[in-house]
Amino acid sequence: MWENLGSLSGTPWVYVIVSLSVVLDVFVPILPSGVLVIAAATTAAGTRSAADAVGAVDVTASVHSGAHLAEMFALVLCAASASVLGDMVAYRLAWRGGDRFDRAIGRSRRLAAAQKRLGAALTRGGGGIVVLARFAPAGRSVVSLGAGVAHRTVREFLPWSALAGLAWAAYSVSLGYFGGQWLGTSWISTALSVFALFAAGSAAVFLMRRPERRAAH
Repeated sequence: MWENLGSLSGTPWVYVIVSLSVVLDVFVPILPSGVLVIAAATTAAGTRSAADAVGAVDVTASVHSGAHLAEMFALVLCAASASVLGDMVAYRLAWRGGDRFDRAIGRSRRLAAAQKRLGAALTRGGGGIVVLARFAPAGRSVVSLGAGVAHRTVREFLPWSALAGLAWAAYSVSLGYFGGQWLGTSWISTALSVFALFAAGSAAVFLMRRPERRAAH
């Protein structure tokens, strides 16, 4: 993976691959879009770090550093934009096929409960659940489809989707960046970064379930 990403690092193709993965992730949650974003950032960070170390005494070191940060910023914008695009496509599809999606969601108690919580949260302006769900496994799919089925307005959903996508992208790229800076381009740095991503997902699930636990008591 690192060799393939390394050959694409600094080219438009890495952004195309990341964008497609993130967009499709809302429909196929098993796609490792977060892992791919982290791997791309790790590869870029590790490659740039090696180049900077070799040319540390050269005046071009600062140029390499600036290009490095620009690449990370571009990767964040790419992943965030693709996240919002995927959310809105799923939202629109669910809006138009509301009855069909509503029946599908109704077959699962967990999905139905999640849809109900989402509607209540958006109604009272508590769209922070959209941000939390972006980190939870399959949470993005439930939120986007649920908002469409419930016919929530774009004004209610889009700002929170944008915030969620930006937060998730910035966190994922930061994990890959610092992992690549500290440990270089290796499976260890990527594995630790992916572990941190899944830890955030577990924390998001815990926070989303807190209201249910309080209500049960």
